[in-house]
Amino acid sequence: MRLSLKSSLLTASAALLLVTGVPHTSAAAVPAPKPIGILLDGFPLPFPSAPFVTQGTTMVPFRAIAEALNITVVWSEKSQTVTATKMRDGAMTTVVLRKNDKKATVNGTPQPLRVAPAAKNGSIFVPLSFFGAQFGAAASWDGPSQTVSITSPIEPMYAEAFYAISSFKEVNLVQSFNAVSFGWTRIDETGNLTLEGKDFFWPQAAGTVTPETIVQDAADAGGKPNLMAVAMDGNGELTKLLHDQTLQASVIEQLVALAAQNHFSGITLDFEGLGLSGDLPTIRESYTSFVKKLDQSAEAAKLKLTLALHPQNSSYHGYDYKQLAAYADEIILMAYEYSYESGPEPMKRVDEAIRLALVDVPKTKLVLGISMGSENGQTVPDKIGLAKRYGLKGVAFWRLGLLGSNTMTAIQKSIVVQ
Repeated sequence: MRLSLKSSLLTASAALLLVTGVPHTSAAAVPAPKPIGILLDGFPLPFPSAPFVTQGTTMVPFRAIAEALNITVVWSEKSQTVTATKMRDGAMTTVVLRKNDKKATVNGTPQPLRVAPAAKNGSIFVPLSFFGAQFGAAASWDGPSQTVSITSPIEPMYAEAFYAISSFKEVNLVQSFNAVSFGWTRIDETGNLTLEGKDFFWPQAAGTVTPETIVQDAADAGGKPNLMAVAMDGNGELTKLLHDQTLQASVIEQLVALAAQNHFSGITLDFEGLGLSGDLPTIRESYTSFVKKLDQSAEAAKLKLTLALHPQNSSYHGYDYKQLAAYADEIILMAYEYSYESGPEPMKRVDEAIRLALVDVPKTKLVLGISMGSENGQTVPDKIGLAKRYGLKGVAFWRLGLLGSNTMTAIQKSIVVQ
C-alpha cells in the first residue's frame, strides 16, 4: 500500500513537471528587476553604475550626467567632496557636494538635500531632482519603464543654415543664424564651375531683393555668408574634375574670385558621392589634394573653408577625415544618410557618425548637419542634444525653406544662437 501511494505521488509530480516546467513544490519564479536607464535628450546615456531609488528618491551617477552636459567635475579625495562648475546665463554656477552629507552648497549658499550623496561602485550618486534644479536641466523619473529622462537646458551654440532650393520663402531667417551657406554654384557634367542649373544656380532678383543684397544683409547682421559649391558624382563630373589638374586650377580660381567679389566670408564645398566604389585610397587622395589647393587659395583671399561631408558610417567612403580636417576651418557632418527622408534619422546611427568623426576631427571644428527633409519640430531637439553632449562646435540645418515656425520654435527652446 505504501509503495503504491509513493509511486502514485511520483507519477503525479512528473506529470506536473511536464506541464509547468518546474517542480510542483517550487514557488512561482520572481522576475528580475528591470535595470534603470538614463535618457539624455531622448537618447540613452552610458553610465558606469546604474541609478537606484532610496527613501523614495531617485539617485543618479553625478559625474556621468554632469560631463554629458559639459559641466566640469572635480573630486577631492581628501575632503570627500565633488565640485561642479558651469557658466549659466553669463554667470558661473558652483555646486559642492560632500559624501554622506545632506547639505550641499550652491554658489556658497547652503542647500538641504533630501538624501545625502552616496558612493557606490566607484561613483558618487546625488538626488536627481537636485541635479536638475541646479543646472537648469528638466529631469523626471518614470517608474513603469524604470527610466530617468533628462532634457538639457537651453545653451548658447553656434548654428548655421543652408540656403538653396526654394529657400527664398524663408529669407527672413537668414539673420537668425551665425552663418549661411548659399548653394548658388555647382560643378556641371563637364567638370566646370557654373552658375546655371536646375537645382543649384545664381538666382534672379526679386524686385529690390537680389542675391547680392541677401548676402550683404547677412554680413551686416554679423553673420558669415558662405558661397557653396555643390557637386554630385552621378555622371562622373567629380571624378573628371579631380583627375584634371588644369580643370581644378580653373575651378578654384573662379570659385575664390566669385566669393571674394561678392563679399562672401568663406566657401562651403559640398562634393557628394565619392567612394561608393572604386579605388578608395586614390579617390580620397584626389579629393584631399583638391581641398588642399582650394584652402591655399581661399586663405590668400581671407576666406574660410567649410567642407560638408558624408558620415563615415554611410555608403560613401571617399573622404579622409583626418587629412581634410587639417585644411578645413570647419566640417559639417551630413549625418542624414540613413532614412532617406522616410522619417527621423536613427539616433543610434547619428551618434555613431559623431563618434567616428571625433576620432579625426577636433570637436571645435565639427558641426552636426541636420536635414529637415527627415526631421521635424519634435525630433530636432534630440539631434541638437547629441551636438551638446559631445561639445561640438554647433549645428547646421538643411535647409531654409523647410524649417517652418514649429521647428524654429523647437530650435530656440534648445539653443541660443551665439
